[in-house]
This record gives sequence, structure tokens and C-alpha cells, in this order.
Amino acid sequence: MGIDTWDEIRTAYHVARAGTVSGAAEALGVHHATVIRHVDALEGRLGVKLFQRHARGYTPTEAGEDLLKVAQATDDQFAQLAGRIRGRGDAVTGELVVTSIGSLGGRLTRAMDEFQRDHPEVTVRFLTDLRVYRLEYGEAHVAIRAGSIPNQPDNIVQPYFTIDYALYGSDSYVARHGLPDGDADLAGHRFVGPDSDGSPAPFFRWLATAVPRDRVTFRSASPQVMQEAVLAGAGLGFFPVIEAGDHPSLVQALPPRPEWAAPLWLVTHMDLHRTAKVQAMLRHLKAVAKTWTDG
Repeated sequence: MGIDTWDEIRTAYHVARAGTVSGAAEALGVHHATVIRHVDALEGRLGVKLFQRHARGYTPTEAGEDLLKVAQATDDQFAQLAGRIRGRGDAVTGELVVTSIGSLGGRLTRAMDEFQRDHPEVTVRFLTDLRVYRLEYGEAHVAIRAGSIPNQPDNIVQPYFTIDYALYGSDSYVARHGLPDGDADLAGHRFVGPDSDGSPAPFFRWLATAVPRDRVTFRSASPQVMQEAVLAGAGLGFFPVIEAGDHPSLVQALPPRPEWAAPLWLVTHMDLHRTAKVQAMLRHLKAVAKTWTDG
């Protein structure tokens, strides 16, 4: 890739981030005409449209999104390299992307806030989508993953902690329907669960065998929505035990079981593992998890 092409890709990346030509021009310190020329030239080279133009600015097309993922990873790696070359490799600054399972979203959001108080020059992007972000493409710096040990090449995997789950209902649900008297009474209750039958979560695999599917009366693909549904009284559902304590309205219907537990892993890519901001985040995540598990 020639330097001119990289200039064009970098320009397109900043257009996607800013959403406007003027925003990209300001970030790059160039004239807006240069931004337009770079984007037009890059689209010409590739033979595809990278952006939809509209009155409010530029929105990446599907092809644009693919290109910009690579551009973001490359830009981040160049930034890390430049920091090391200039002797600033120990600065905890810039963008830091952390991805996690959604069920710990509330507790980890508070942890991210605490991290930024100590490192105010870091911009945190905290992602809890269902898809697995690929560290080798620079989609995330730190991933918190659940289940069997991740085995992707070039990733560094560290044990985090084991998260225990129990079955809960809100006090409003319990007032209307009561609590199950053991497993044999489960079919008489309503449940909140995943929209798909193939959830990898061990407690949802158990639920699929323990109750008829038609008793899962509120379904969602979002862990956050499922938690909100349980809190609203839509049915019984699973919470991490450490999260359930944050909600006084929750009543434990069945206690945690070993087969419902999920080991968590901290995953980083070897290229960025030793950077100062990644190491700072790993130390912070380990420290806050110790307060959760000890408390």
C-alpha cells in the first residue's frame, strides 16, 4: 500500500468517525476539499461507494465499514508505535476498547468510570454486543469472555473469576405467582429467556431442558433487556449473584448451582498486551473483581 493510499484510507476513517467532511478536516488539519478528494480517489481505486452522502453528513456503507475496521486497527497500531518511538509508550492516553458479556454491564460500567477518574485522558469504549470482537483485527483491546478457555492464536488469556448465577424473580412477580417449590414446580411459572434455542450460556442450556419452551414467555437477544424484564416482573430469570445484590426488589427463586457457573477470562492480543493503557486496565479489572468476590 502506497503512502498516498494510506492517506486516503486515514482520511476516510476520520470521515467515518466524525460523520462529516468538516469534522474530518478539522481532526486532520487539512482543507475540506482535500478530504473530499481523498474519499473520491479511494472510492475510485476500489470501485465501490464507501459512504452514503446525505444532508447531515456521511454514513459508511457495508463496504465502508469493512475498510474502516482495518483502518481503525492500523491507525491504533501506528499510534502505539509512534508512542514507543517518541519515548511516550508509558502514557495511559487515547482510546481504549473493552468488550464484555452483557450481564455484567452495570458493575463493569462503574469500573470503567473509576478507571477514567484515575486516567482522565483515556476515552473508553465499552462494548457488550453479542458478537465476539476480534482482537487480531484491533476491534478491542481487552475482552472479558465467558465459558471455555479462548484458544485463538496470538491472544494472551488470563483467568479472571468464576461468575455464579441464580434464578430470581422480582417482588412484584412473587406477589402474583409465588416462588417455585423446587424443580418439579417450575412448569407452573413464567420465565424470561433467550430468543434463540441455542444459547451457549450454561444456565440457559439447563432452562431449555428444565421447562417447556412455551413457559419462556418473555424472550430477547439482549442480556440487558432480559434483566430489565425480570426486574419488571415479566417472569423468573437468571442474574449473576454479584449483580442481583444491587437490586433490592429481586427475590432468589433457586440458589446458584455449579452447572450454571461460568468462568470468565481476560483476553488481549499479544501486539497490544504490554502497552501501558492495556496493562493499566488489566490491573484495574483484577482489583475491582477482587472487591466483588471478596465482598
